[in-house]
Amino acid sequence: MKRIVEIVPARPGWYARWQVTPEQTRCYPVSLWALVEGPEGSDREVVGVDCAGQWPGADDNEAGGDFVRYLFQTPDSGRPEDAEPPSTAELRESGPRLQPVTTT
Repeated sequence: MKRIVEIVPARPGWYARWQVTPEQTRCYPVSLWALVEGPEGSDREVVGVDCAGQWPGADDNEAGGDFVRYLFQTPDSGRPEDAEPPSTAELRESGPRLQPVTTT
């Protein structure tokens, strides 16, 4: 199992593209970048976690979607044609997968 070593926020304009059918892709904005590593510090890699809480290699990604690539578009050039934020119903139904930690 992989563990998260470090997290940094993603700048606006980064997207994760997923193949949802043979003819259709969908992009979600990347919310953060995470450095993840395998057991005993092996196989380190940086992955982008999108606003739906998915990242390449996650065990609990939505079924039927395959990661294609990350892409960057300057915010003033608009969103990719296949960009879709998750619906409010999706976010309320599953809730955010990453929860803030409160300290007391």
